Amino acid sequence: MASSYRQHWTLDPEVTFLNHGSYGACPEVIQQRQQALRQEMEREPVRFMGHRHSLIDRAREAAADFVGARTSELAFVQNATTGVNAALRSQRWKAGDQVLVTDHEYNACRNTLDYVAKRWGAEVVVVRIPYPLRSEEEVMTAMLDAVTSRTVFCLVDHLTSPTALRLPLERLVPALQEKGIRVLVDGAHSPGQIPLSLHKLGADYYTGNFHKWACTPKGVAIFVAREDRHEDLHPAVISHGLNADTTHRSRFHHEFDWTGTFDPTAWGVVPETLTFMESLMEGGWPAIMKRNHDLALEARQDLCQQFGVTAPAPDSMIGTMAAVPVPQDLAEDFWARDRNLYAELGNTWGIQIPVIPWISGEQKHLILRFSVHLHNNREDYRKLAEAITSMRS
Repeated sequence: MASSYRQHWTLDPEVTFLNHGSYGACPEVIQQRQQALRQEMEREPVRFMGHRHSLIDRAREAAADFVGARTSELAFVQNATTGVNAALRSQRWKAGDQVLVTDHEYNACRNTLDYVAKRWGAEVVVVRIPYPLRSEEEVMTAMLDAVTSRTVFCLVDHLTSPTALRLPLERLVPALQEKGIRVLVDGAHSPGQIPLSLHKLGADYYTGNFHKWACTPKGVAIFVAREDRHEDLHPAVISHGLNADTTHRSRFHHEFDWTGTFDPTAWGVVPETLTFMESLMEGGWPAIMKRNHDLALEARQDLCQQFGVTAPAPDSMIGTMAAVPVPQDLAEDFWARDRNLYAELGNTWGIQIPVIPWISGEQKHLILRFSVHLHNNREDYRKLAEAITSMRS
């Protein structure tokens, strides 16, 4: 039986959707609200675009409240990768500088770091985070041991994309900053998955998607930058905001709020999305996050028991997305014969879930990364266990 909440989404009823973490899923009522706003825009495009600031400012206030950030430090971007590009391409490094990144970083953002570092002649130092791992201390030790007198910058995930690990940023960010290192947090999966207080966290830069766990339409992400980092900061696309009048509006907002013609309606429905989602469960967003977190832990425990494998990380490092190893015999079949388990799960079982190859040192792993949101229930993960068991026989 499907989750009682699934009625609010337009997800294919024939698909067991365990991959909310890739692109999210927007509730039907929000799709309708965006369409209404889009129709309003198309009725009088010039007037609508001329009043876009009020639309964006309203959305910014709701987003800032949701993630615990100052409105003066928050701008919208279309995705977290765009935010990473803005922060990295605004840096001024010199030859010999070192920049840190973990081996769990999302490929698109890693590509950006490599590209920018090469232009400046800086060295990218890839920190290997053990996987599986036993504790947060392994992350802290690996990161801080990699710091040298030449380290000036760090790009780090809040929740890793391939391995679904919640990194201990509350400890790591200040530890790096005490050494004079600027920190950019790739929080692509964080808003709506875990509670956030970005002003308290104090990272130099933070970016995160709202179209994933916060369930907005596609193309909504936040970019938060401390005010003391605004002077040399620019979006990846330079437009009218560079020389705009800053009497009533900061250059930061002028530049990021308008980088050329685009459809701002996805940003415009952020307040309605957050309010609607909050209304689905008594206790609002805290209750939603707790429910999803608890189900993620239960599902992970059940799957590990069914597969005869060990959980690759402690409970404290899990949000509402988790990873479990594929049973060894199936993993060996994958590596030996390039067996397409992702396609088998999708085509034969109707299960949408990423199957991720992961090489850590000399060890090869194959990971099932599953997501939990309100449209999921325990039956979804029982079906996954049944499918994997059948595929082994």
